[in-house]
Amino acid sequence: MPQAPRAWQRMLSGRRLDLLDPTPVDIEIEDIAHGLAFVARWNGQTVGDFAYSVAEHSILVEEIYGRIQPDAPVKWRLAALLHDAPEYVIGDMISPVKAAVGPGYGALDDRLTAAIHIRFGLPAAIPATVKKQIKKADKISAYLEATQIAGFDEPEAAKFFGRPKGEVIDGLRLDLRPPVEVRAAFVARHEALIAQL
Repeated sequence: MPQAPRAWQRMLSGRRLDLLDPTPVDIEIEDIAHGLAFVARWNGQTVGDFAYSVAEHSILVEEIYGRIQPDAPVKWRLAALLHDAPEYVIGDMISPVKAAVGPGYGALDDRLTAAIHIRFGLPAAIPATVKKQIKKADKISAYLEATQIAGFDEPEAAKFFGRPKGEVIDGLRLDLRPPVEVRAAFVARHEALIAQL
């Protein structure tokens, strides 16, 4: 009998994560932080001496979400921080590539997201209203990234991502850091949010 293809990945924590059937017990924040700190957004096409990582992006999205939803429960801020967490094992793909890959990518992302959420005390699927606000923060982040480090001029970024209100983005400057610093910052923010739940 032919053997089924391997669908798991060994994590540095020693966990063995089944990508097709992930379980919350195989998920550790250190693995997520480590993976995301080494996954480059924008396919690595950003200025600077370090890649702009998904971990850095996730910290920014959580900050922006807090600005647009200042009274949001801490659990939804945690959901904002973890909004791209599955990318620690499946990588980041720009939107045109995701569309070309098809619905299989989305289904894989959804299964991983559900397991990650359950692991950290969130519902498997977050409410649509919360998801919409996190997506809004994500788009604002994309605008900032596009104009500050990805080579877009302001009109082009506004066309693709919308033009955010000034008070939401005031003072937000992207400073690229080495992966070890971003990893530590991601874990620290996660721990701070978990402590408030």
